[in-house]
Amino acid sequence: MLLLSINPDNPQPRLISKAVEALRRGAVICYPTDTMYGIGCDIYNQKAVKRVYQIKKRPKQKPFSFMCSGLKDVSKYCFISNLAYRLIKKSIPGGYTFILPTMKIVPKIMTSKQKTVGIRVPDHAICLDLIKGLGNPVLNTSATLGEDDSPLSEAYEVEEKLGKQVDVIIDGGPVYPSPSSIVSLVSDELEIIREGKGDLSLFR
Repeated sequence: MLLLSINPDNPQPRLISKAVEALRRGAVICYPTDTMYGIGCDIYNQKAVKRVYQIKKRPKQKPFSFMCSGLKDVSKYCFISNLAYRLIKKSIPGGYTFILPTMKIVPKIMTSKQKTVGIRVPDHAICLDLIKGLGNPVLNTSATLGEDDSPLSEAYEVEEKLGKQVDVIIDGGPVYPSPSSIVSLVSDELEIIREGKGDLSLFR
């Protein structure tokens, strides 16, 4: 297991490159986000995605969300209505997960039966640099092992819990855990599925 200490405000390009190379080789990594420490991998590496399902003991019918680097990136992978475009534009980057209809470019293992996906554009320099370096989205799920597990806020906690199961842990300093708000924009009927981080008055 490789531990990389990366500055959360000014990520060192050399260390980001190491993490990106690992992702390209099919690594499962733990990294800080603007909501909590997460587990991720390249969404196009099916073997790595399956490993994350095993680590999380998650049923295949509950797909993971993924992180994009910006609105232009989101529009490559999801259908965005005019309403969705306006709402996402004014709320990213930030603590929101948006449920959107998926395009064929998204691997089947990442989509629900309803052909939808959850996407995030995190307000965190390390995450954004990883996505840009890799050139496509990174799977995003909390670095917890069970539904009742409390979110992890420090890299050493991640190492204690997950060190044997992941390939890389990025230490980006403490994160004050707060799950993202989940907003469904599948139809023009906007629905707030979970209230979490982020200003939800934007959607009311």
